[in-house]
Amino acid sequence: MWNAFGCTDFSMTVTRNPEWLAPLSPEMIDWLDAAPSWTIVTWALGVWGGLAGSLLLLLRSRWAVAAFTVSLLGLAVNQIYPFVSDVPAMLTSPASIGITLVIWAVALFLLWYAMRLRSAGVLR
Repeated sequence: MWNAFGCTDFSMTVTRNPEWLAPLSPEMIDWLDAAPSWTIVTWALGVWGGLAGSLLLLLRSRWAVAAFTVSLLGLAVNQIYPFVSDVPAMLTSPASIGITLVIWAVALFLLWYAMRLRSAGVLR
């Protein structure tokens, strides 16, 4: 469910779903609109790689490790944009920073867990 939410957020944001974007400030919408295309690609790799990794983990596939690696790389590269752009105040709040830290923790844990299962011979 965790990774499915990321995919939902990505899909609703890039398709500009009005109900999904309604809670965002105009400043946040402008920041999203100004984002370079590479941020969309890396965001997609992050969330869809995570969902693929989760599904592959359920199927006990060794490819879960590769999918979680792609997801983590997508997340890492995507995190460059907030550091090189003028981020909206909404993204500098303690809640937003906390969510980002949780995303990192979950992504790292999922990769570690998949690698551990692969080493134990659980993933084929």
